[in-house]
Amino acid sequence: MYPIGLAVATLIAVTASGAANLHDVQAVPHLDERGRAGYRDFLSAPSPRAFVIAPGGGWAWRAEMPTSDMALEVALQDCQRHTEQRCVPYALDEAVVFDARAWVRSWGPYATRAEAARAPVGVKRGQRFPDLSLTDSAGKPRKLSDYRGKVVVVHFWGSWCPHCIKELPDMQRLYAGLRNANDIRFVLITVREPFSLSRLWARQQKLDLPLYDGGESAEKEGSFRLSGGGSIPDRELARVFPSTHVLDKHGVVVFSQTGPVARWSELALFLRDAAARSGR
Repeated sequence: MYPIGLAVATLIAVTASGAANLHDVQAVPHLDERGRAGYRDFLSAPSPRAFVIAPGGGWAWRAEMPTSDMALEVALQDCQRHTEQRCVPYALDEAVVFDARAWVRSWGPYATRAEAARAPVGVKRGQRFPDLSLTDSAGKPRKLSDYRGKVVVVHFWGSWCPHCIKELPDMQRLYAGLRNANDIRFVLITVREPFSLSRLWARQQKLDLPLYDGGESAEKEGSFRLSGGGSIPDRELARVFPSTHVLDKHGVVVFSQTGPVARWSELALFLRDAAARSGR
């Protein structure tokens, strides 16, 4: 998070040239329909005011504060309460102060191999994701650790889930654009339904995404097998469906989203940055 008391002048100084028009709602990254409505409310509010965003669709705004600095501080705090991602300023008063280069790198700094080895196992940012035992669509046994050395998008979904099926076409566009990226992998894990049913639904929708079967326990019992033995409840991995976790090349969580991701295609630059800079 930006330090408390950060001067507005500092933000304006780092704003990239050619910044978006303040009133161009569509230019604000990652916002869904509710977020865009919130931004319109921000535009109609009096200054001092601040609008902040986070990767995946998090946002918050404050207005009519004593100072612009205070509006920014409170907006950042509000945003950070609802996301694990780093919230950053987008607009202050009458100016866009968004730093696009810093935004794309906000999943870092990435853990070294030694730091990753010491990280606790879990699903939050900075933790090593549990090593699940899965089966790919060709029937081959897999585990998540097979993909160490690659950035992995782990996504839990089901064809019974309205929010899941609504966002998959946008994920398909992201996947198609990254298909030739050898160090990025997608692992879509079906939950609480037969794998054959989810595969059939995907084919009917003409979706070509890498689907994985969590096994009978994931289908009937709501739990996943771990590669070293034992199991883990699916609610420990995904409080709601869909849920997404992006793992760096050491298996450490760098992005975690409970619920739908706003504008999947806009994550491409983040994934490429993680592929280029993690794993060292």
